[in-house]
Amino acid sequence: MRVAQLGSGTPEIAVVAGVHGDEPCGVRAVERLLDDRPTVERPVKLIVANEDALERQVRFIDEDLNRAFPGSPDAKTHEGSLAHELVSELEGCLTFSMHSTQSHADPFAIVNGVSETATDVVPQLPVTAMVETSNFADGRLFSTIDTIEVECGLQGSETAAENADRLTRAFLTAVDALPGDTVRRDLPVYRLTDVIRKDQADTYEVFVENFTAVEAGASFAAADGDEQVADESFYPVLMSPNGYRDVFGYAAEKVDVIETTASADATSD
Repeated sequence: MRVAQLGSGTPEIAVVAGVHGDEPCGVRAVERLLDDRPTVERPVKLIVANEDALERQVRFIDEDLNRAFPGSPDAKTHEGSLAHELVSELEGCLTFSMHSTQSHADPFAIVNGVSETATDVVPQLPVTAMVETSNFADGRLFSTIDTIEVECGLQGSETAAENADRLTRAFLTAVDALPGDTVRRDLPVYRLTDVIRKDQADTYEVFVENFTAVEAGASFAAADGDEQVADESFYPVLMSPNGYRDVFGYAAEKVDVIETTASADATSD
């Protein structure tokens, strides 16, 4: 784990990259901040987490770090002990954690609850949606540390790296660490409701788009040609043929739209 800091003092803001070793986009964003050394108005802790996995270009060494929190100093796995060290480094910090995905090109945020902080900060980020995942938060960083996760784009793409840089600087501006203004956006909010599992097969297909409603009775995926049909309507999130070993992704419900002040005022007139 590599730890650096912008500004002096005790940070209450942190940026984390490289939780998964096959997702280098956030590392690029952290390295660019360290190269640029912008003047900050609040100190910021910068962390590249799973350096061993990054070096090997694998998701993890022994277990998924983002399912290993809070970890333990006596853990038998690399990620179990690393999770404990990372929690110690992040104690007391609002944390911004960057990821990438095989399922969706447009950035979106993932939170453990629709908190006051989330509803204030996330609409200031260049994301298309906010996903509330408290039903599936066990072992994730935000189950232990106050964290906003972002999926920056498609894994390994240059666009995801560019998005990570834009997202990080927007976050640091939103929390008053960097000077300047952000742009607030109307933001749909989804809540994960179920895991969409997949059977062992040689080939997988997904027929639907993430964040686009799937109606009851519609075929949405297939394993070796055996189609899965929706029992009830849902919104797919993180759906892809091969992103996860044993699941296609998640089913979600749309629970809200966070409106900008201007939109809210216009609606009330």
